[in-house]
Amino acid sequence: MAIIIECNYAKKLGLPGYSSHQYSVTVRTEISDIGNLAKANEELYRALQDAVDTQIENTGFIPGLPSINGKHTNGNGSSNGSSNGAWNCSDKQRDLILKLIEEHNLPTANIESLCQERFGKELKHLNKLDASGLIDELFEKVGEKPLREQRPRNGTSRPFSKGGVR
Repeated sequence: MAIIIECNYAKKLGLPGYSSHQYSVTVRTEISDIGNLAKANEELYRALQDAVDTQIENTGFIPGLPSINGKHTNGNGSSNGSSNGAWNCSDKQRDLILKLIEEHNLPTANIESLCQERFGKELKHLNKLDASGLIDELFEKVGEKPLREQRPRNGTSRPFSKGGVR
């Protein structure tokens, strides 16, 4: 008796301009022996994950992003390899990254190197998800907790760690 396995892998990314990008792949296959289920499942999952991750890198047109030479950017801040010099993350993320670099005298060259190692792109080209990961890493490096971890959960206010700001 043949056993049918159906596997689906999907990923959704938030993008600038309140946009998002989603990609999904579904595969249906047969196995003849239930003893092969674990191995078949593992192989399918890995193959589907690789396929989705490869395809989701190209976000296509994003509403509200500027165009370069009359062509829309691809969501990574570039079109045909050109760059407009603007940051791809949110303004708040950019400001926080720059504030951490300045306040803690972090060498910009080291930050750029870290971005290349972790994300394969320059600091200005980090998307919101990448920038969030960088911010968490910078907070860890400087020994501070991100602001979202400093806020109380019960709605009361308390001073933050620096400057007594409420």
